[in-house]
Amino acid sequence: MKLAARAALAVAAHLALVATGFAPVAAQQQSGSPPARQLAEANRLLQRPEVVAAFADVDRSRAAILKEWTQLTEINAPSGHEHERALAIERILRGLHLDDVHFDRTGNLVAVRCGTQGRPRVVFDSHMDTVFQPGLQIKATVKGGRIYAPGVGDDTRNVEAMLSMIRALNAAKIKTRGDLVFVFTVEEETTMKGARNYVADNKDQIDQYVALDGGYEGFTYGGIGINWYRIHFIGPGGHTRSRTPPYSATLPLARAAARIYQLEVPRNPSSNLNIGMLGGSEVVNAKASDAWFSLDLRSTSNEVIADLESKVKAIVNEEAKREGMTVKIDVISASPSAQIPGHRDSLLVQMAEAVHLAMGFQNPPITMTGSNNSSAALLAGVSSISTGAGPCEDSHAVTENCEIEPLYKGIKKLVLLGVALAQMSD
Repeated sequence: MKLAARAALAVAAHLALVATGFAPVAAQQQSGSPPARQLAEANRLLQRPEVVAAFADVDRSRAAILKEWTQLTEINAPSGHEHERALAIERILRGLHLDDVHFDRTGNLVAVRCGTQGRPRVVFDSHMDTVFQPGLQIKATVKGGRIYAPGVGDDTRNVEAMLSMIRALNAAKIKTRGDLVFVFTVEEETTMKGARNYVADNKDQIDQYVALDGGYEGFTYGGIGINWYRIHFIGPGGHTRSRTPPYSATLPLARAAARIYQLEVPRNPSSNLNIGMLGGSEVVNAKASDAWFSLDLRSTSNEVIADLESKVKAIVNEEAKREGMTVKIDVISASPSAQIPGHRDSLLVQMAEAVHLAMGFQNPPITMTGSNNSSAALLAGVSSISTGAGPCEDSHAVTENCEIEPLYKGIKKLVLLGVALAQMSD
Protein backbone atom coordinates (compact mmCIF):
# COMPACT_ATOMS: atom_id res chain seq x y z
CA MET A 1 0.00 0.00 0.00
CA LYS A 2 1.35 3.43 -0.91
CA LEU A 3 2.29 5.74 1.95
CA ALA A 4 -0.30 8.35 0.98
CA ALA A 5 -3.06 5.75 0.87
CA ARG A 6 -1.91 4.24 4.19
CA ALA A 7 -1.93 7.70 5.80
CA ALA A 8 -5.41 8.42 4.48
CA LEU A 9 -6.70 5.13 5.85
CA ALA A 10 -5.10 5.83 9.22
CA VAL A 11 -6.82 9.24 9.43
CA ALA A 12 -10.15 7.71 8.45
CA ALA A 13 -9.69 4.95 11.00
CA HIS A 14 -8.93 7.46 13.76
CA LEU A 15 -12.03 9.50 12.93
CA ALA A 16 -14.17 6.35 12.92
CA LEU A 17 -12.83 5.33 16.32
CA VAL A 18 -13.51 8.75 17.78
CA ALA A 19 -17.04 8.62 16.42
CA THR A 20 -17.68 5.23 18.06
CA GLY A 21 -16.09 6.11 21.39
CA PHE A 22 -12.81 4.24 20.96
CA ALA A 23 -10.34 7.12 20.84
CA PRO A 24 -6.81 6.01 21.81
CA VAL A 25 -5.93 6.06 25.50
CA ALA A 26 -2.80 7.99 26.48
CA ALA A 27 0.05 5.53 27.02
CA GLN A 28 1.20 6.80 30.38
CA GLN A 29 3.19 4.59 32.75
CA GLN A 30 1.34 4.73 36.07
CA SER A 31 1.28 2.59 39.18
CA GLY A 32 -0.95 -0.40 38.51
CA SER A 33 -1.07 0.31 34.77
CA PRO A 34 0.26 -2.00 32.06
CA PRO A 35 3.63 -1.07 30.53
CA ALA A 36 3.36 1.78 28.05
CA ARG A 37 4.46 -0.53 25.24
CA GLN A 38 1.39 -2.79 25.56
CA LEU A 39 -1.02 0.12 25.84
CA ALA A 40 0.57 1.80 22.83
CA GLU A 41 0.24 -1.44 20.85
CA ALA A 42 -3.44 -1.82 21.78
CA ASN A 43 -4.08 1.78 20.71
CA ARG A 44 -2.15 1.24 17.48
CA LEU A 45 -4.22 -1.82 16.65
CA LEU A 46 -7.42 0.08 17.38
CA GLN A 47 -6.51 2.49 14.58
CA ARG A 48 -5.69 -0.20 12.02
CA PRO A 49 -8.22 -0.05 9.17
CA GLU A 50 -8.74 -3.80 9.41
CA VAL A 51 -9.75 -3.59 13.09
CA VAL A 52 -12.07 -0.67 12.33
CA ALA A 53 -13.63 -2.82 9.60
CA ALA A 54 -14.05 -5.76 12.01
CA PHE A 55 -15.78 -3.48 14.54
CA ALA A 56 -18.05 -2.16 11.78
CA ASP A 57 -19.04 -5.72 10.90
CA VAL A 58 -20.15 -6.29 14.49
CA ASP A 59 -22.29 -3.16 14.33
CA ARG A 60 -23.84 -4.19 11.02
CA SER A 61 -24.62 -7.66 12.36
CA ARG A 62 -26.38 -6.73 15.59
CA ALA A 63 -29.76 -8.18 14.62
CA ALA A 64 -28.21 -11.39 13.33
CA ILE A 65 -26.07 -11.75 16.46
CA LEU A 66 -29.09 -11.40 18.75
CA LYS A 67 -31.08 -13.88 16.65
CA GLU A 68 -28.32 -16.50 16.73
CA TRP A 69 -27.70 -15.91 20.46
CA THR A 70 -31.41 -16.57 21.05
CA GLN A 71 -31.45 -19.71 18.93
CA LEU A 72 -28.42 -21.25 20.63
CA THR A 73 -29.78 -20.40 24.08
CA GLU A 74 -32.99 -22.29 23.30
CA ILE A 75 -31.04 -25.51 22.69
CA ASN A 76 -30.84 -27.02 26.16
CA ALA A 77 -27.34 -28.32 26.91
CA PRO A 78 -27.05 -29.84 30.40
CA SER A 79 -23.51 -30.71 31.41
CA GLY A 80 -22.67 -34.03 29.77
CA HIS A 81 -25.51 -33.62 27.25
CA GLU A 82 -24.12 -30.89 24.97
CA HIS A 83 -24.32 -32.83 21.70
CA GLU A 84 -27.37 -31.13 20.16
CA ARG A 85 -25.98 -27.66 20.82
CA ALA A 86 -22.54 -28.78 19.60
CA LEU A 87 -23.99 -29.94 16.28
CA ALA A 88 -25.74 -26.58 15.82
CA ILE A 89 -22.47 -24.73 16.48
CA GLU A 90 -20.61 -27.09 14.13
CA ARG A 91 -23.03 -26.26 11.30
CA ILE A 92 -22.31 -22.57 11.82
CA LEU A 93 -18.55 -23.10 11.92
CA ARG A 94 -18.58 -25.14 8.71
CA GLY A 95 -19.76 -22.03 6.88
CA LEU A 96 -17.03 -19.74 8.24
CA HIS A 97 -14.17 -20.95 6.00
CA LEU A 98 -11.91 -22.04 8.85
CA ASP A 99 -8.82 -24.18 8.36
CA ASP A 100 -10.03 -27.00 10.59
CA VAL A 101 -13.23 -27.90 12.42
CA HIS A 102 -13.41 -31.14 14.39
CA PHE A 103 -14.56 -32.84 17.59
CA ASP A 104 -11.80 -34.08 19.87
CA ARG A 105 -11.78 -37.26 21.97
CA THR A 106 -13.66 -35.58 24.82
CA GLY A 107 -16.45 -34.06 22.73
CA ASN A 108 -15.04 -30.54 22.59
CA LEU A 109 -15.68 -28.77 19.29
CA VAL A 110 -12.42 -27.26 17.98
CA ALA A 111 -12.10 -24.66 15.20
CA VAL A 112 -8.74 -23.37 13.95
CA ARG A 113 -8.02 -20.13 12.11
CA CYS A 114 -4.41 -20.52 10.99
CA GLY A 115 -1.94 -17.68 11.06
CA THR A 116 0.87 -16.98 8.65
CA GLN A 117 3.54 -18.37 11.00
CA GLY A 118 1.63 -20.72 13.31
CA ARG A 119 2.83 -19.20 16.58
CA PRO A 120 1.97 -17.81 19.01
CA ARG A 121 -0.98 -20.17 19.27
CA VAL A 122 -3.81 -18.52 21.18
CA VAL A 123 -6.80 -20.49 22.45
CA PHE A 124 -10.21 -18.95 23.13
CA ASP A 125 -12.56 -21.19 25.12
CA SER A 126 -16.28 -20.97 25.86
CA HIS A 127 -18.21 -23.84 27.38
CA MET A 128 -21.33 -25.26 25.77
CA ASP A 129 -22.91 -26.82 28.86
CA THR A 130 -25.42 -25.38 31.33
CA VAL A 131 -26.58 -26.40 34.81
CA PHE A 132 -30.21 -27.07 33.91
CA GLN A 133 -31.92 -30.46 33.81
CA PRO A 134 -32.41 -32.54 30.65
CA GLY A 135 -35.76 -32.01 29.00
CA LEU A 136 -36.15 -28.39 30.04
CA GLN A 137 -37.93 -26.42 27.32
CA ILE A 138 -36.24 -23.02 26.97
CA LYS A 139 -37.80 -19.97 25.41
CA ALA A 140 -35.78 -16.75 25.37
CA THR A 141 -37.59 -13.43 25.70
CA VAL A 142 -36.36 -9.90 25.03
CA LYS A 143 -37.60 -7.07 27.20
CA GLY A 144 -36.28 -3.66 28.16
CA GLY A 145 -32.91 -4.12 26.50
CA ARG A 146 -32.29 -7.49 28.18
CA ILE A 147 -32.61 -11.11 27.07
CA TYR A 148 -34.05 -13.61 29.55
CA ALA A 149 -33.60 -17.40 29.53
CA PRO A 150 -31.90 -20.15 31.54
CA GLY A 151 -28.29 -20.39 30.31
CA VAL A 152 -28.43 -17.23 28.19
CA GLY A 153 -25.40 -15.86 29.97
CA ASP A 154 -23.50 -18.82 31.37
CA ASP A 155 -22.14 -19.47 28.90
CA THR A 156 -24.14 -18.93 25.71
CA ARG A 157 -23.28 -15.24 25.49
CA ASN A 158 -19.62 -16.20 25.10
CA VAL A 159 -20.35 -19.00 22.64
CA GLU A 160 -22.08 -16.40 20.47
CA ALA A 161 -19.28 -13.90 21.07
CA MET A 162 -16.69 -16.36 19.73
CA LEU A 163 -18.75 -17.08 16.63
CA SER A 164 -19.25 -13.34 16.02
CA MET A 165 -15.54 -12.72 16.61
CA ILE A 166 -14.65 -15.22 13.86
CA ARG A 167 -17.09 -13.56 11.45
CA ALA A 168 -15.70 -10.11 12.19
CA LEU A 169 -12.12 -11.27 11.62
CA ASN A 170 -13.17 -12.85 8.31
CA ALA A 171 -15.20 -9.84 7.17
CA ALA A 172 -12.21 -7.57 7.74
CA LYS A 173 -9.82 -10.08 6.10
CA ILE A 174 -7.57 -9.91 9.16
CA LYS A 175 -4.44 -12.03 9.07
CA THR A 176 -2.50 -12.94 12.20
CA ARG A 177 0.97 -14.39 12.58
CA GLY A 178 -0.17 -16.90 15.16
CA ASP A 179 -3.02 -19.39 15.06
CA LEU A 180 -6.32 -18.58 16.73
CA VAL A 181 -7.98 -21.71 18.12
CA PHE A 182 -11.61 -21.62 19.23
CA VAL A 183 -12.62 -24.43 21.59
CA PHE A 184 -16.25 -24.99 22.54
CA THR A 185 -15.83 -27.16 25.62
CA VAL A 186 -17.99 -29.70 27.44
CA GLU A 187 -18.68 -30.27 31.14
CA GLU A 188 -17.29 -27.04 32.57
CA GLU A 189 -20.14 -26.84 35.07
CA THR A 190 -19.38 -30.23 36.60
CA THR A 191 -15.78 -31.43 36.22
CA MET A 192 -14.03 -29.08 33.74
CA LYS A 193 -13.33 -32.33 31.89
CA GLY A 194 -13.41 -30.71 28.47
CA ALA A 195 -10.82 -28.05 29.26
CA ARG A 196 -8.63 -30.38 31.34
CA ASN A 197 -8.41 -32.95 28.57
CA TYR A 198 -7.91 -30.36 25.83
CA VAL A 199 -5.01 -28.78 27.73
CA ALA A 200 -3.50 -32.18 28.54
CA ASP A 201 -3.61 -33.19 24.85
CA ASN A 202 -2.28 -29.88 23.49
CA LYS A 203 -0.21 -28.28 26.25
CA ASP A 204 2.96 -27.91 24.16
CA GLN A 205 0.98 -26.21 21.39
CA ILE A 206 -0.70 -23.54 23.55
CA ASP A 207 1.00 -20.20 24.16
CA GLN A 208 -1.94 -18.38 25.77
CA TYR A 209 -5.38 -19.54 26.90
CA VAL A 210 -8.38 -17.23 27.25
CA ALA A 211 -11.42 -18.74 28.97
CA LEU A 212 -14.62 -16.83 28.29
CA ASP A 213 -17.07 -17.16 31.16
CA GLY A 214 -18.04 -14.56 33.76
CA GLY A 215 -16.76 -11.02 33.83
CA TYR A 216 -16.94 -8.20 31.32
CA GLU A 217 -15.18 -5.04 32.48
CA GLY A 218 -12.10 -6.92 33.74
CA PHE A 219 -10.59 -10.36 34.04
CA THR A 220 -8.96 -12.92 36.33
CA TYR A 221 -5.44 -14.32 35.98
CA GLY A 222 -5.50 -17.01 38.68
CA GLY A 223 -7.85 -19.69 39.90
CA ILE A 224 -9.20 -19.97 43.42
CA GLY A 225 -8.91 -23.36 45.13
CA ILE A 226 -12.26 -24.96 45.99
CA ASN A 227 -12.73 -28.01 48.23
CA TRP A 228 -16.17 -29.45 49.01
CA TYR A 229 -16.82 -31.93 51.82
CA ARG A 230 -19.74 -33.78 53.36
CA ILE A 231 -19.05 -34.35 57.06
CA HIS A 232 -21.07 -37.06 58.85
CA PHE A 233 -21.58 -37.58 62.60
CA ILE A 234 -22.45 -41.23 63.24
CA GLY A 235 -24.27 -42.26 66.43
CA PRO A 236 -26.71 -44.90 67.73
CA GLY A 237 -29.88 -42.96 66.91
CA GLY A 238 -33.17 -43.79 68.58
CA HIS A 239 -36.71 -42.56 69.25
CA THR A 240 -37.48 -39.11 70.62
CA ARG A 241 -38.63 -40.74 73.91
CA SER A 242 -35.60 -43.02 74.30
CA ARG A 243 -33.40 -42.33 77.29
CA THR A 244 -30.98 -39.47 76.68
CA PRO A 245 -28.10 -39.93 76.13
CA PRO A 246 -27.70 -41.22 73.49
CA TYR A 247 -28.42 -37.89 71.87
CA SER A 248 -29.24 -37.29 68.23
CA ALA A 249 -26.16 -36.95 66.05
CA THR A 250 -27.42 -33.45 65.32
CA LEU A 251 -26.05 -32.31 68.71
CA PRO A 252 -22.33 -32.67 67.89
CA LEU A 253 -23.11 -31.40 64.40
CA ALA A 254 -24.60 -28.19 65.80
CA ARG A 255 -21.75 -27.65 68.23
CA ALA A 256 -19.16 -28.28 65.53
CA ALA A 257 -20.86 -25.95 63.05
CA ALA A 258 -20.92 -23.12 65.61
CA ARG A 259 -17.20 -23.60 66.34
CA ILE A 260 -16.26 -23.80 62.65
CA TYR A 261 -17.91 -20.44 62.04
CA GLN A 262 -15.67 -18.97 64.75
CA LEU A 263 -12.52 -19.88 62.80
CA GLU A 264 -10.52 -16.95 61.51
CA VAL A 265 -10.72 -16.98 57.72
CA PRO A 266 -8.09 -14.78 56.01
CA ARG A 267 -9.16 -11.96 53.73
CA ASN A 268 -5.68 -11.80 52.24
CA PRO A 269 -5.15 -14.19 50.56
CA SER A 270 -8.79 -14.21 49.52
CA SER A 271 -10.50 -17.10 51.34
CA ASN A 272 -14.03 -18.27 52.19
CA LEU A 273 -15.76 -20.89 54.35
CA ASN A 274 -19.42 -21.92 54.23
CA ILE A 275 -21.67 -24.64 55.67
CA GLY A 276 -24.41 -24.79 53.09
CA MET A 277 -26.37 -28.04 53.44
CA LEU A 278 -27.65 -30.01 56.45
CA GLY A 279 -29.16 -33.46 56.81
CA GLY A 280 -30.31 -35.83 59.55
CA SER A 281 -33.31 -38.00 60.35
CA GLU A 282 -36.02 -38.48 57.78
CA VAL A 283 -38.83 -38.31 60.34
CA VAL A 284 -39.56 -35.86 63.14
CA ASN A 285 -39.61 -38.36 65.99
CA ALA A 286 -36.23 -39.96 65.44
CA LYS A 287 -32.81 -39.14 66.82
CA ALA A 288 -30.45 -38.97 63.86
CA SER A 289 -27.97 -41.81 63.61
CA ASP A 290 -26.27 -39.99 60.72
CA ALA A 291 -26.32 -36.20 60.75
CA TRP A 292 -24.26 -34.34 58.18
CA PHE A 293 -23.39 -30.96 56.77
CA SER A 294 -21.59 -29.80 53.64
CA LEU A 295 -18.52 -27.60 53.85
CA ASP A 296 -17.16 -25.32 51.13
CA LEU A 297 -13.55 -24.12 51.62
CA ARG A 298 -12.06 -21.64 49.13
CA SER A 299 -8.79 -19.76 48.92
CA THR A 300 -6.19 -18.56 46.46
CA SER A 301 -3.68 -20.26 48.81
CA ASN A 302 -3.53 -24.04 49.00
CA GLU A 303 -1.77 -23.64 52.36
CA VAL A 304 -4.77 -21.76 53.77
CA ILE A 305 -7.16 -24.48 52.56
CA ALA A 306 -4.98 -27.16 54.19
CA ASP A 307 -4.83 -25.21 57.45
CA LEU A 308 -8.61 -24.66 57.58
CA GLU A 309 -9.23 -28.31 56.72
CA SER A 310 -6.97 -29.42 59.56
CA LYS A 311 -8.74 -27.17 62.06
CA VAL A 312 -12.18 -28.34 60.91
CA LYS A 313 -11.16 -32.00 61.30
CA ALA A 314 -9.95 -31.33 64.84
CA ILE A 315 -13.24 -29.64 65.77
CA VAL A 316 -15.55 -32.31 64.37
CA ASN A 317 -13.54 -35.14 65.93
CA GLU A 318 -13.57 -33.41 69.33
CA GLU A 319 -17.33 -32.86 69.24
CA ALA A 320 -18.05 -36.40 68.06
CA LYS A 321 -15.83 -37.90 70.78
CA ARG A 322 -17.54 -35.75 73.41
CA GLU A 323 -20.79 -37.67 72.73
CA GLY A 324 -19.23 -41.07 72.02
CA MET A 325 -19.82 -40.83 68.29
CA THR A 326 -17.63 -41.08 65.20
CA VAL A 327 -16.96 -38.91 62.16
CA LYS A 328 -16.89 -39.77 58.44
CA ILE A 329 -15.65 -37.15 55.97
CA ASP A 330 -16.43 -37.49 52.27
CA VAL A 331 -14.57 -35.28 49.81
CA ILE A 332 -17.15 -34.26 47.21
CA SER A 333 -14.57 -32.49 45.06
CA ALA A 334 -11.16 -30.91 45.42
CA SER A 335 -9.75 -28.34 43.04
CA PRO A 336 -6.45 -26.74 44.06
CA SER A 337 -5.67 -23.05 43.73
CA ALA A 338 -4.24 -22.38 40.27
CA GLN A 339 -1.60 -19.68 40.52
CA ILE A 340 1.51 -19.13 38.40
CA PRO A 341 4.19 -17.13 40.26
CA GLY A 342 4.78 -13.78 38.56
CA HIS A 343 1.79 -14.25 36.25
CA ARG A 344 0.52 -10.73 36.98
CA ASP A 345 3.49 -9.42 35.00
CA SER A 346 3.14 -11.86 32.09
CA LEU A 347 2.63 -10.75 28.50
CA LEU A 348 -0.91 -12.15 28.44
CA VAL A 349 -2.04 -10.32 31.60
CA GLN A 350 -0.38 -7.05 30.66
CA MET A 351 -1.81 -7.11 27.14
CA ALA A 352 -5.27 -8.03 28.42
CA GLU A 353 -5.14 -5.06 30.78
CA ALA A 354 -4.02 -2.78 27.94
CA VAL A 355 -6.86 -4.01 25.72
CA HIS A 356 -9.46 -3.35 28.42
CA LEU A 357 -8.11 0.16 28.93
CA ALA A 358 -7.96 0.87 25.21
CA MET A 359 -11.57 -0.28 24.89
CA GLY A 360 -12.62 2.29 27.49
CA PHE A 361 -12.95 0.10 30.59
CA GLN A 362 -11.63 2.38 33.33
CA ASN A 363 -9.81 0.71 36.24
CA PRO A 364 -10.75 -2.80 35.07
CA PRO A 365 -11.12 -5.25 37.98
CA ILE A 366 -8.22 -7.70 37.75
CA THR A 367 -8.16 -10.54 40.29
CA MET A 368 -6.62 -13.95 40.92
CA THR A 369 -9.89 -15.60 42.03
CA GLY A 370 -11.32 -17.18 38.88
CA SER A 371 -13.34 -20.38 39.00
CA ASN A 372 -13.70 -21.72 35.46
CA ASN A 373 -11.82 -23.43 32.64
CA SER A 374 -8.91 -21.02 33.02
CA SER A 375 -7.83 -23.03 36.07
CA ALA A 376 -7.29 -26.11 33.92
CA ALA A 377 -4.71 -24.23 31.87
CA LEU A 378 -3.07 -22.54 34.86
CA LEU A 379 -2.69 -25.83 36.72
CA ALA A 380 -0.85 -27.17 33.67
CA GLY A 381 1.47 -24.16 33.71
CA VAL A 382 -0.13 -22.47 30.69
CA SER A 383 -0.56 -18.70 30.84
CA SER A 384 -4.31 -18.08 31.07
CA ILE A 385 -6.95 -15.50 31.93
CA SER A 386 -10.73 -15.55 32.11
CA THR A 387 -13.04 -12.76 31.01
CA GLY A 388 -16.43 -12.37 29.38
CA ALA A 389 -18.24 -10.62 26.56
CA GLY A 390 -21.14 -9.09 28.45
CA PRO A 391 -22.74 -8.46 31.85
CA CYS A 392 -25.43 -10.88 33.04
CA GLU A 393 -27.45 -11.56 36.19
CA ASP A 394 -28.92 -14.58 38.02
CA SER A 395 -26.43 -17.10 36.69
CA HIS A 396 -27.57 -20.73 37.22
CA ALA A 397 -31.16 -19.60 37.88
CA VAL A 398 -34.18 -19.85 35.59
CA THR A 399 -34.39 -16.05 35.85
CA GLU A 400 -30.94 -15.64 34.22
CA ASN A 401 -30.71 -12.59 31.98
CA CYS A 402 -28.17 -10.39 30.17
CA GLU A 403 -27.93 -6.85 28.89
CA ILE A 404 -27.93 -6.97 25.11
CA GLU A 405 -26.09 -3.79 24.08
CA PRO A 406 -22.82 -4.49 25.93
CA LEU A 407 -22.37 -7.80 24.10
CA TYR A 408 -21.43 -5.94 20.91
CA LYS A 409 -18.68 -4.06 22.71
CA GLY A 410 -17.62 -7.33 24.31
CA ILE A 411 -17.22 -8.96 20.90
CA LYS A 412 -15.07 -6.03 19.78
CA LYS A 413 -12.96 -6.45 22.91
CA LEU A 414 -12.35 -10.08 21.97
CA VAL A 415 -11.41 -9.11 18.41
CA LEU A 416 -8.82 -6.64 19.72
CA LEU A 417 -7.52 -9.11 22.29
CA GLY A 418 -7.22 -11.83 19.67
CA VAL A 419 -5.25 -9.76 17.17
CA ALA A 420 -3.06 -8.34 19.96
CA LEU A 421 -2.13 -11.79 21.27
CA ALA A 422 -1.85 -13.59 17.93
CA GLN A 423 0.05 -10.62 16.49
CA MET A 424 -1.64 -9.04 13.50
CA SER A 425 0.25 -9.36 10.24
CA ASP A 426 1.31 -6.17 8.45
